Amino acid sequence: MAVAKGGRTMTGRLTAIASPLLVLSLWELGSRVGWLDIRFFPPPTAIVYHLLFVSPEEGLWRDIGASLYRILFGYTTGCTAGLVVGLAMGLSRRIHAAVFPLVAMLYPIPKIAVLPLIMLIFGIGDLSKIVVVFIGSFFLVLINTLQGVLSLEPVYHRVSRVYRIAPWAYVSRVVLPGALPAIFAGLKLAIGYSLVIVVAAEFSGADAGIGYLIWQSWETFAIKSMYAGVFVIAILGALFSYSLEWLERRIIRWRGSP
Repeated sequence: MAVAKGGRTMTGRLTAIASPLLVLSLWELGSRVGWLDIRFFPPPTAIVYHLLFVSPEEGLWRDIGASLYRILFGYTTGCTAGLVVGLAMGLSRRIHAAVFPLVAMLYPIPKIAVLPLIMLIFGIGDLSKIVVVFIGSFFLVLINTLQGVLSLEPVYHRVSRVYRIAPWAYVSRVVLPGALPAIFAGLKLAIGYSLVIVVAAEFSGADAGIGYLIWQSWETFAIKSMYAGVFVIAILGALFSYSLEWLERRIIRWRGSP
């Protein structure tokens, strides 16, 4: 059984590596033999060279640092607030009745659509980008946390009342562990959404960031620099996603691994 499990794990890892390499190889081949217009689709090897040896001299690390600061600060605060409010809504019918209508009305509004208003209130600096990331992360984690709490079997609630478990112990030992799979689903959705929304927010009203780099590269037709920014987003997305997957396996040990 251990060998089979290890074999599945190794196969999964090889597949995870092979699939993006296949796409990049086809792209490379198409650019080299003329199937793709290299003015718009330069070979990935040329983009990687530009990313490693040219972009750093153009301020790439400053742009990455600016975006990471905005993402991580907005993401961590938004997820924390979403977790707390989601737990409160799941545990209290009154809080659920009071807050859910606001969530139902505000969540569908595109966050980029309210960015001009956020910039009017918080300025065009880092704070406005952090706030829009906060809002996006908040709603995704809140909704998933609420669903995780509501999906708990009613027997857990009855048992806790019978044994008179203290409220804090009930939340920390029963509710939170039971809702963790849904919470992690929200965390993984939120980190991807944070990358999308911060890049979109940096298209205007920013003097640094990955979105700023992509927009400036588009305006000057610096295609390799533009693709370098796109590659950075892809790399960060993969790093964040796999880090959360690893953390989920470490914390939710009872679920096992696929």
